[in-house]
This record gives sequence, C-alpha cells and structure tokens, in this order.
Amino acid sequence: MRLTRARAKHPMIAPKTSPTPLPAGNPQATLRMMLILSALMSFASVSTDMYLPALPTISRVMHANPASLQLTFSAFLIGFSVGQLVWGPIGDRHGRRLPIAVGLVLFIIGSVGCAMSADVWQMMGWRVVQALGACVGPVLARAMVRDLYVRDDAARVLSTLILIMGVAPLLGPLLGSQILAWWSWQAIFWSLAIVGFVTLIAIRALPETLPIDRRTTTPMRHVIRDYVALVSDPRLIGYAFSGGFFYAGAYTFVVATPFAYIDYYHVSPRIYGLLFGVNIVGMMAANFLNARLLKRLGSERLFHLGTWILAVSGIVLALDARYGWGGLTGLVLPIFVYMSMNGLIVANSVAGALAAFPHKAGSASSVVGAMHYGSGILSAAMVGWFSDGTPWTMAWIMAAAGIGSLVTSLLSRHLAARRATMACPT
Repeated sequence: MRLTRARAKHPMIAPKTSPTPLPAGNPQATLRMMLILSALMSFASVSTDMYLPALPTISRVMHANPASLQLTFSAFLIGFSVGQLVWGPIGDRHGRRLPIAVGLVLFIIGSVGCAMSADVWQMMGWRVVQALGACVGPVLARAMVRDLYVRDDAARVLSTLILIMGVAPLLGPLLGSQILAWWSWQAIFWSLAIVGFVTLIAIRALPETLPIDRRTTTPMRHVIRDYVALVSDPRLIGYAFSGGFFYAGAYTFVVATPFAYIDYYHVSPRIYGLLFGVNIVGMMAANFLNARLLKRLGSERLFHLGTWILAVSGIVLALDARYGWGGLTGLVLPIFVYMSMNGLIVANSVAGALAAFPHKAGSASSVVGAMHYGSGILSAAMVGWFSDGTPWTMAWIMAAAGIGSLVTSLLSRHLAARRATMACPT
C-alpha cells in the first residue's frame, strides 16, 4: 500500500517488481542524489577539460609535438569507451554503488599517476587507468536514472542532470588555467585526484537503485552475446550513432581549440578558458530548454531538431574557417551553436536508446556510452593526422560529424517508421 501511494504521488517513477529506495518524498535527499549523479556524469568532462589550457605547456616541458600530446586524449577515450562495456554488465549484476566506488578508486590512482608522469608515454598509460575509473560514473548514473524513470521523464531528468553538471566543464578550463598560472600542470592532476576522493566519500549518501531481485543472473561469459543482440537492434544503433557523431565533433573541438585559439589566434590561457566556458553556458541553456519542451514536443522531435541545427552550424563553421570569414569570431559563434546542441541530442538519444531495454539498462547504457565516447578516439586522432596549423582541420571534421549525426538520425527515423508499418499492416 505504501509503495502504491508513492507511485501515485510520483508518476514518473517506472513500475518495479520490488521497491527501490527513492528519495522522492524528501526534497533535500532528492537534490543530494541529483548533485551526486551530476558529479558522476561529469567525470569525463572534468578529466579532459581541466588540463586543456596546459596542453601547450606540457608539450614544451615534455619536448613533445602537439600531435603526440593529443594522443593522451585519445588514450583517455580508449579507456573510457572500453571500460563502459565492462562496467555496464557488472552494474546490472552487482548493483550500482559498489562498481561506482571501485571505479572512483581507479580514477584517483590514474590521476596521481598522470601528475607524476615524466613523458608522454607514461601519461598515456595513466590516462587509460584514469579513464577506466572515470567511465563508471556516467554509465551507471545513466542506468540509475533508467532504474527510476520512464522514457520522456528519463530524458527530462537527464537534461536536468546535464544542466547541473554543466558547472564542471564550465569551471574546468577556468580552474585549470588558474592552477597552471599559480602552480603547475602537475597540480591539475593532483586536484583531479582530490575531486575523485571527495566524490568517493559522497556516494555513501547515494541509494542503491537496483534491488537484488531485479539484478541480472546472466553469466559474464554471455555478455558478448548480449552486446551482439543490442548492437544489432536498429532502435539502439540509430540513437547511438547520432549521438556518437555529435561527440566526434565535440571532442574535435575539445582537442583542437587549445592550439587553434592559443597558438593560432594568440589568446591567453585565461581567455581561452572563458571562450571554452561560453559553450558550456549554451549547453546548459539548451538542456534547460529541452527539459521545458519535452512534454509539449516529445524527446523524439527535439532530438531530430538538434541534429538539423548541428549539421547547419557545422557547415557554417567549415565555411568560416576555410575562407577566414570573421576571424576568431567566425569560429566562436558557430561553435557556440554547435556545442549547444548537446542539450537537444545527448539526453534525448540516451533516453530513446535505453527505453527499449529497461531490463538491460546497464548494458545498453554501456553500448551507447562506448559509441558516444569511442567516436572521439578517431576524431581526436584525425586532428593530429590532418593538422595544417590552421583551424580548418578542426572545422571540416566538426562539419562532417554534424552531417553524419543528421543522416543517421534520419535513417533511424525511416527504419523505425518502416518497422512500425510492418508490425501494423493496413
């Protein structure tokens, strides 16, 4: 009776076979849970954004060219993508809290290793360890949201989480540039280790959202078979690829702008932090707008709208960079629009993909996350391969990624309509 009343008061909570400890009746507990989940989801951006202003400095100190230093970014994304494929099934089998705690310990160890690295190759190895720990937060935080909410409400909660976590990438480059100015690049990684330790303590207040009777009993050796089934489903692949193309463009921006802004346009690391932060403000505003419009328009329509805007802004960016229109402003404005589409694409694509697999939310979240962040491995490497010393390489890769996101979203919509027609012939 008590559970029935709770669901009546909170219709967003998805039906369950057994009660899950929810903080819904306690606003302070709900806010605390949202803040912790936002912190967990922000580990990817925190781990990459804080050291961005220091990339030119690290390149000089380690006597490494920018292309080789950018491989530390690709190394992080490799560990982040592969790790998600492991943590998702573990979370479905053993719950959410314990794997998160283990991942945070790995993140702390990896951050300390990066701070003590003497060359690029050492840093690459420790970045992989750091990423293997960092990825557990986003993948299981998304799964926890799916444990508690149905599709449109999950998209709304994810938008809210992204809105809150937007503070991390907004402050990341700013804090990184200040730490670099007052201390050293090593201090940036020591700071990340402290962030990991504080979060490890904070998760004691996080409820377990996956009761024992809802955990999967599938042996871990069958995980690969389950992944094959997931990636063969067009419902998941369409969303995952569209979001993956967005992340390919986003990580191109993250990797390339320190050199495009600082080296090519000669802005200071502190000004770079401000220019980077402007994009995070746009992402936060778009996520706020997405959360407000979901009931009226639905996540599917907002998702496709986001891919259209992404493609158009990418094309404008490429033209500006190719012909030098507007100088630095010609890059900053279309990039602002491009990155803001995180608010319409990411939460809606994740919610759409996970809605089809409520009993494998951890594994489905792993596949989506691996494809999202894995796409950045190639795009980040392409920046180094094709770099010509100008922003053109960054711009055309971002434009190609935007067009790819639009094409895959249109294809997924076509396949979904065709599937619906075959299921309900007239």
